[in-house]
Amino acid sequence: MYEDFYGLRERPFELVPNPRFLFLSQHHQEALTHLNYGLSGRPGITMVIGDAGTGKSTLIRAALESAHGDGSRIALLANPTLTRHEFYEHLAGALGFTPEAASSKTAFLREMDAALVEAQKAGGIVAVIVDEAQSLPSELLEELRLLTNAGADSHGSLTLVLVGQPELSERLNDPSLRQLKQRIALRAELAAFSLKETAGYIASRITIAGGRADQVFTRDAVLAIHAASKGLPRVISVLCDNALVTGFASNVRPVGSAVVADVCKDFDLPRVTVTVQEEPARQAPKVAPVLAPPTPAAVPSLAETHAAAEVPSTKPEREMFSGVKEPRRFSFFRGARG
Repeated sequence: MYEDFYGLRERPFELVPNPRFLFLSQHHQEALTHLNYGLSGRPGITMVIGDAGTGKSTLIRAALESAHGDGSRIALLANPTLTRHEFYEHLAGALGFTPEAASSKTAFLREMDAALVEAQKAGGIVAVIVDEAQSLPSELLEELRLLTNAGADSHGSLTLVLVGQPELSERLNDPSLRQLKQRIALRAELAAFSLKETAGYIASRITIAGGRADQVFTRDAVLAIHAASKGLPRVISVLCDNALVTGFASNVRPVGSAVVADVCKDFDLPRVTVTVQEEPARQAPKVAPVLAPPTPAAVPSLAETHAAAEVPSTKPEREMFSGVKEPRRFSFFRGARG
């Protein structure tokens, strides 16, 4: 829709989890390392906690891309609100077990033991990854704990990964789930992006989509997006995508903070008044209250923001940095002052 107008090959802010657009903050890098290590066959349960919209599902898919190998069987349970029968039916199908295992727990356990032995000989793993694990019924949490006992006699064990929102941690503090909590060997927690990470996230996605960040968003637009989203990747993507649609409809390029303010109003996000610095009159037919930017001391340097993008430097990107005399100022995006 707006791709050609902004010089993009594709839409950079789709909400569908796509590992190709993965941006790794420090917390996300740590969580991905834990997932990869857990899926390498390390004993114990791996748990990743993050608020809604912090990118957990994308991390899972990135980990799955490197985890698949000869002899491995991995089941992903993305909607865990199931009955006990549906739970075993889903796992049996995902792990390649027979129809008998889908309808009989006894057959399922027998085939699980055989699969663990087979995977161990082939250098692979048998794993179950549960997304949205905070929604698992307590009955299924106990079933998962018992499944980790499978294969103990053959020196193999089921690899279990639980990924969920902070409510999962709260649930595991229940005394009835203490045995499951004691088996957690790896734990990582995702956090919202800092301003530097938000800028890097936006720039990285635009670059991967074939565009240049300074030709798509202004500096103050990025400040406004960060303030409105509170650094949550999913909300950042929603705001960016809608801002590009609005900017395209209004023939505004690059998108400025007034456009972001209109999008925030549409999504009923709180706003505060701030002086708009970067937008010519042609881009802002009316003055709109926009989100307050952080203080100058909180604004990252140009070099740090470029590093946060985590994408290879290209000639057009290097030109974005030419002639910058004050490297401590945030001038990654077009429209930055002095």
